[in-house]
Amino acid sequence: QVQLVESGGGLVQAGGSLRLSCAASGSIFSINVKGWYRQAPGKQRELVAAITSGGSTNYADSVKGRFTISKDNANNTVYLQMNSLKPEDTGVYYCNVRSPTGRRYDYWGQGTQVTVSS
Repeated sequence: QVQLVESGGGLVQAGGSLRLSCAASGSIFSINVKGWYRQAPGKQRELVAAITSGGSTNYADSVKGRFTISKDNANNTVYLQMNSLKPEDTGVYYCNVRSPTGRRYDYWGQGTQVTVSS
């Protein structure tokens, strides 16, 4: 069974930076998509950024140019560097690892809170 553990969330002022980490334990197939999602109060969970096993990345329009997703295959870890944070970035951030279609496997972390004050 795969477990994902996020860390790095916290409280930061607008304009500041945070780096989220997600460490995966267990056996993960080499072909996968790793991503970060967030859920703000009263809103649906949304994709923030994703990275394929081949290194292709995808970002929500709202974070392009400010957030960077990266991965460390040797340590089964995925990161989200968040710069120029805005109050609207506030939410619970979840790590996700899934098969390319999401049908074969789809794992989620427990979430880490990010709060950006104005």
